[in-house]
Amino acid sequence: MKKDFMFTSESVTEGHPDKLCDQISDSIVDHFLQRDTQSRVIVECAVSTAIVFIAARFASEATIDFPNIARQVIGQIGYDQCDFNAKTCSIITSLRELPYEAGRYSDENDLSEEEIDHVSVKNQVTLFGFACDQTPALMPLPIWLAHRLARRLTSVRLQKILPYIAPDGKTQVGIEYREGRPFGVHSITVIMSQKKPAHSGGPDMKRIREDIRDEVINPVFNEEVIKPDNKTRIFINPDGPFVTGGPSIHSGLTGRKNAIDTYGEYARHSGAALSGKDPTRIDRIGAYAARYAAKNVVASGLARACEIQLSYSIGLSKPVSIQVETYGTGKIPDEKIAGLVEHHFDFRLAGIIRHFNLRHLPSRLKGGFYRKLAAYGHVGRMDIGLPWELTDKASMLGAC
Repeated sequence: MKKDFMFTSESVTEGHPDKLCDQISDSIVDHFLQRDTQSRVIVECAVSTAIVFIAARFASEATIDFPNIARQVIGQIGYDQCDFNAKTCSIITSLRELPYEAGRYSDENDLSEEEIDHVSVKNQVTLFGFACDQTPALMPLPIWLAHRLARRLTSVRLQKILPYIAPDGKTQVGIEYREGRPFGVHSITVIMSQKKPAHSGGPDMKRIREDIRDEVINPVFNEEVIKPDNKTRIFINPDGPFVTGGPSIHSGLTGRKNAIDTYGEYARHSGAALSGKDPTRIDRIGAYAARYAAKNVVASGLARACEIQLSYSIGLSKPVSIQVETYGTGKIPDEKIAGLVEHHFDFRLAGIIRHFNLRHLPSRLKGGFYRKLAAYGHVGRMDIGLPWELTDKASMLGAC
């Protein structure tokens, strides 16, 4: 890995069309699991102009009103303008109810270790988990800052600090690295959509740029150790006004923001979508398990950066391969860390579901669980008590 370089990561707000689709998909997953914890469901959503398309395959005793859930999500995000809003958009569904599966009601919490060994994965995937010591959440600094800016952009809209902002927005942060460590803020880009153009009562670009600096960028970086300086390049709507935004301007699709959902391209991630899948999908929950292991390795002090690679094959309960890469930062050989990880972490499908309690979290958290992951990252979150963000095994690893 290079020691001196510049790296950028982007984030988007919850009103971005792709994230809108992710939230609709995961809200449907939440509703199924709240009513039937053994539900099997895969949901994909697409949106463009004023049309929302939902495709789902499911096996459940629950009855779900797909269009109503979608309209709730659209309204809560804040789309209430004439070109796209929760009340008037057209919603098309393509639903396939799967047959009842024998043994479907075997809760992982009630299974023996031998029974968990026999719960096999139904799809093949290679996925990754990553952690590094660049931030308190053990995430790469560029995506950490991009998410913070995106969340602040949404916050000032919802709090009506900047009431002219529309739900759709993007952020990007470039960080300069020296000797492999964050050194300075190279660039900051904020693109926000506004409800009205200047000639119709909306703000002009001078006011927008001043407002975004004062109410979005400065509050975020006031809490950071590395701050912008006079060399930092700051771009706020560099192409000019971005009016309305959202599905009326560009389309959206579930699972199209994998890098934003994970590590901002600073580390590898699986090509499989995370949102819109129940907990029996290893391509979703395996990514959480890999992050959990990588974060504990870094928190233990065994390495400053760690990538965990898991490879699964259909018909097996556990990975066929577990690989560890510490990029030369490990205190002990990577092979030994891999052995510790395999010994202390349960990467079996049913073991992950059981350890993280993934079937029951939607019922125990107000407003559901999986929808909360669908914007601002599935990993590295400090605002939700995610079980895979715990470092409860760090002392165990460090003592080995």
